[in-house]
Amino acid sequence: MIRILLAEDQVMVRQGLKLMIETDEELKVTGETDNGKEAINLCEKQAFDIVILDIRMPVMDGLEAAKVIQSRWPKTKILMLTTFDDNRYVLEALKIGVSGYILKNGDTDSLLRSIRSAFTGGLSIEDQVAAKVMPLLLDRGENKEPDPSLTPRERAILKCIGEGLSNDEIAERLALSIGTVKNNTSQILNKLELRDRTQLAIYAIRHNLV
Repeated sequence: MIRILLAEDQVMVRQGLKLMIETDEELKVTGETDNGKEAINLCEKQAFDIVILDIRMPVMDGLEAAKVIQSRWPKTKILMLTTFDDNRYVLEALKIGVSGYILKNGDTDSLLRSIRSAFTGGLSIEDQVAAKVMPLLLDRGENKEPDPSLTPRERAILKCIGEGLSNDEIAERLALSIGTVKNNTSQILNKLELRDRTQLAIYAIRHNLV
């Protein structure tokens, strides 16, 4: 079972999302709240695999809560939820290291795909959001080449991460074991002095690997 914390201040929206999520019998909303501060309190009391945070909430907004959760529970995957397809929020969320950015008006299939992608280590951004944020990520400045210390295999894995693939999908595409993908990803993080998978994806885009 994948344990999910759902933080959304509008009760009807939260209830609707819960119903959509639990159409998949392997997904269970095991925590609910209407503000970011309480989301952090819940994370202190129980473990969650996925935390879904609304961008705008009272007491503490989703971005501030995401920073705390990412710092204190780095293995917990975070998805940002909003009706505001504003690239300022997207870029800030990506800098924090969230696993995806989804819109409230998305359908059930999109929501479930985003949750599954986050759980397996992928990066998920709704098409409407990606269309706005990608031009900013593609502003590569001097069009720098990737770090020359990266091996061909590491470059191939980094390219896949930039495309938003999960470890399972990368392993299948490159005919590698999942363990090999994970080990190489850790090595890439160390070489590039980056914090997480989201930063790797942005690096791949900005350095012409995608």
